[in-house]
Amino acid sequence: MSSTPVTWFEIGSDRPDEAQRFYSELFGWSFDEQGGPGGSYRQTAAGGERGIGGAIRDTDTGNYAIFYAQVADVAETCRRAETAGGTVLTAPVTTPIGLVRALLRDPSGNLLGVFTPPAEG
Repeated sequence: MSSTPVTWFEIGSDRPDEAQRFYSELFGWSFDEQGGPGGSYRQTAAGGERGIGGAIRDTDTGNYAIFYAQVADVAETCRRAETAGGTVLTAPVTTPIGLVRALLRDPSGNLLGVFTPPAEG
């Protein structure tokens, strides 16, 4: 089995303006507002050419920081996660642009996400 890259992160915040200011001042990240269902979604290229991209999501369901691994098959990855002792918190869902994602919890209780990007075409 080949190694799976971590290619995205998301920071959920009930105070997205403060979170954006913090990460901008701390790391020099700039953000672009993308909008989204239920609130703002502010994307950043974060680490430039060497790092991964990510976003701050406006949320009122609790603050969090999570990484996303890019996988070939989200549903199969969910099955493998359960076999390995993890839990599927959000079953695979396809976004309007065709990205498929799911939210998992590892056996230690940590959150992680998996996704497959939209088909190019």
